[in-house]
Amino acid sequence: MKLIDIGANLTHESFRADFDAVLERARAHSVDRIIVTGASAGGSRAAHELARSHPGFLYATAGVHPHHAHEYDDATDALLRELVAASDVKAVGETGLDYFRNYSPHAAQIDAFERQLAIAVDSGKPLFLHQRDAHADFIACLDKVRGRIGRAVVHCFTGERAELIDYLDRDCYIGITGWICDERRGQHLRDLVKLIPADRLMIETDAPYLLPRDLHPKPSHRRNEPMYLAHICAAVAAARNERSEMVGESTSANARSFFGLM
Repeated sequence: MKLIDIGANLTHESFRADFDAVLERARAHSVDRIIVTGASAGGSRAAHELARSHPGFLYATAGVHPHHAHEYDDATDALLRELVAASDVKAVGETGLDYFRNYSPHAAQIDAFERQLAIAVDSGKPLFLHQRDAHADFIACLDKVRGRIGRAVVHCFTGERAELIDYLDRDCYIGITGWICDERRGQHLRDLVKLIPADRLMIETDAPYLLPRDLHPKPSHRRNEPMYLAHICAAVAAARNERSEMVGESTSANARSFFGLM
């Protein structure tokens, strides 16, 4: 089974000391390819550099997370357009809206989101999306460009049934993380994941965040990494009453098609 992690923040400082070992462990645990998330101007540039340094194994996205929306300016827009033109940058994002943390004002978030949606329209690249506690505005922004954007994945889905149905109605893919392994917050996902069509489902770690809470034995640290993608795959399979191998094969096929991986 060859798995694809569609979202890992490998530019995070926590990976600097043992980056090569992290990649080795990922390979040893059936991870075939990793999409490195770009979530800021500098982070997107760094994600691209990682992809260039590990061709065929690491790929990148280029975008500005809503937390950094207040930093978005014309220079940022130009940089993202330059990065998205590269063959190993496979999607626009991480972009979207986050009204849970509100690190950037709502107006700034919407402006940065709409400018990145325009990059997706102009480039034809897929969208790697983030939404938390901002569903109505998020859908409104998407609907403005509906029919002009291509593929889109709502990454790290943690929402409710109505939100999921809205995304599926708009032909979005859904990314599931180790949140499904959290008995406190993720129990509802074990029911909702059954509603996701097999050809719209992908899996991710969102490393170094969201370490699965049900790992045994528990690691001595709280850092998530791509090696745990197989554990997430198994949790998704159990919730869907399917074999892990089936979920691994279908989610990887979806990721290859979505991101245009060879």
